[in-house]
Parts: sequence; structure tokens; C-alpha cells
Amino acid sequence: MTHTSYYSDAELSALGFAHVGRNVRISRHTSLYGTGGMSIGDNVRIDDFCVLSGRIALGSHIHIAAYCGLFGGGGITLGDFAGLSSRVSIYSESEDYSGACLTNPTIPDAYRRIDSAPVTLGRHTIVGAGAVILPGADIGDGSSVGALSLVTRPLDPWGVYAGVPARRLKARKKDLLEHERDFLGGAHG
Repeated sequence: MTHTSYYSDAELSALGFAHVGRNVRISRHTSLYGTGGMSIGDNVRIDDFCVLSGRIALGSHIHIAAYCGLFGGGGITLGDFAGLSSRVSIYSESEDYSGACLTNPTIPDAYRRIDSAPVTLGRHTIVGAGAVILPGADIGDGSSVGALSLVTRPLDPWGVYAGVPARRLKARKKDLLEHERDFLGGAHG
């Protein structure tokens, strides 16, 4: 079946990605900048009106819902089975908001201070609608982040987090690991 709302394999190849796996569906309404620094695994879907820029590495079986922004100047990595709900924003670079220097990209770097740090979302992470993730965040394997949360620091694996700033509410179940084994052991691997 042809999905005309997504780029074809040939079109994806022509966009200059560092790597594109099998069964990758990227909406034609996605804005892509710096694709030479982007690597995409197998079975990835990126929906309408997303913006991806900079150094981004996506594992396999990843879904990025509509209106997400991944700004990878400092590097962004999403592990296998990660998912972003609508309007999630991930920033691996940020301006200094203290007033100690000038801000915005029209100003020469000598007058700006940019905080740059990689952002990593581990395997089986899920991030709720409207959440914001800032430079240096490392969301551990299996963790979930609730809608409209703000992640400003590393989060331990297998936790349920929510709030501004995000805080751990409880442990997250690991039942999904058994489902992963069944899924990968079957015809869907």
C-alpha cells in the first residue's frame, strides 16, 4: 500500500540522512534541517508538522506524534520503542535567560551564552503531550513523563514522572519487557 502523505523510500534516500532504516514513514509536512546529522532506525513514524534539526539519532519502533520539535544542536538520542505524544519539545541547546548576555540567533556568538548538552531518552520511554525536555536531560529506560511536564535533569529508569519540574511519582511496571520479547520473537521483529 502506498502512503502518499509520507515520503517514499527513494525520497528519504535523496534527503541526505546519515542512515535510514526499513519501514520509515516521515510525513511530507515535517520540516527537516541538517539531515546529514540524523540517523533513523527501523519502523519509525514521524507525523505531520514536526520539526527536526541538528544531530538526532532515532532507534527502532519509534513514534513521534504531530507538532513535536526536536532541536538537536547538542545531540538528541531516542532509544528503541520510545514515543513522543503531540507537541513534545526537546531542546539540546538553550540560551542564557539571566540577562547576562544577548540572546537569539541574529546575535554573534561572542555576545551570547548557549547551554548545550545532549538529551537522551532510553528504551521504552514515553513522553506525554506538551512536555518540554531541556539540555542535559537523560530519561532512563522505561520511564514515562506526564503531559505538560518540564524535564530539566536526568530521570532514573523505570519511573513515572510528572510536573513542573518533573518529579518521580512511582515505579513504572516492567510487563512491557515480556511483550517486547514476544513481539520481537514473532513475525513482527
